[in-house]
Amino acid sequence: MTMRLQAVVRSREVTSPNVAAVLPGLGPALKSEYVAYTAHSDHLGIGKPVNGDAIYNGALDNASGVAALLEIARAFRALPNPPARSILFLDVTGEEMGLLGSDYFAHFPTVPIHSIVADVNMDGASIFYAFRDVVPRGGPDSTLGRVVQRAALQLGLKVSPDPQPEQIYFVRSDQYSFVKQGVPSVFISEGYEAKDPGVDGKKVSDEWRATRYHKPSDDMSQPMDLNASLQFMQLHFLVGYDIANDPQRPRWNPGDFFGETFGRNAKP
Repeated sequence: MTMRLQAVVRSREVTSPNVAAVLPGLGPALKSEYVAYTAHSDHLGIGKPVNGDAIYNGALDNASGVAALLEIARAFRALPNPPARSILFLDVTGEEMGLLGSDYFAHFPTVPIHSIVADVNMDGASIFYAFRDVVPRGGPDSTLGRVVQRAALQLGLKVSPDPQPEQIYFVRSDQYSFVKQGVPSVFISEGYEAKDPGVDGKKVSDEWRATRYHKPSDDMSQPMDLNASLQFMQLHFLVGYDIANDPQRPRWNPGDFFGETFGRNAKP
């Protein structure tokens, strides 16, 4: 059997910017090192209509993460004294197209890649329910796990293992671009334990993923618990502040797959 196929492809160049800002640190020995906070500003744009709506807004994924990035930057800027390390606030583009913006930055950073000691990525701030536990994806791979433990303890939260390891979220968002360059990274989300005993966290999360994830209905009309968003931002602020003031930079755990595979890339 023989077959002849013909495909017509139309291509064009598109430019979409990353946006970065730096709060300089005060530590004489550490201000040349950076703690990166990342969130992505893109979504899917205009696509296939669902119930007559073709605009894929991306309110949770990831306008909420960008809002958290801005508020955490505001909180750091309001401190009487900045932390020892500098803080890099990075709003990347092209995440939904394959981590393009963060991958570009990781390969062509505005500061030396070996000076970035950690990436704290926010791909969606919590909006579902006030929570009792958090899941630090990437935490078990490096000393960042202990940082999250300390921050959670300050807020009266517990740390839970990833309830969906089969989804491999750790390699599906912008932190992975930094991981591939050897930078220890963490991606923290709320766990399934809600403060309200009447709320089934897994059910809420699964329902959102089935009805709103990457759909036009991820918009501002959906229910939002901003107390959960506040918890999310407090936790992430504490994690970054801890990293920025620790004399020791984060390290991959001995024998960790990501550390063994990529750790050498971050060395000067």
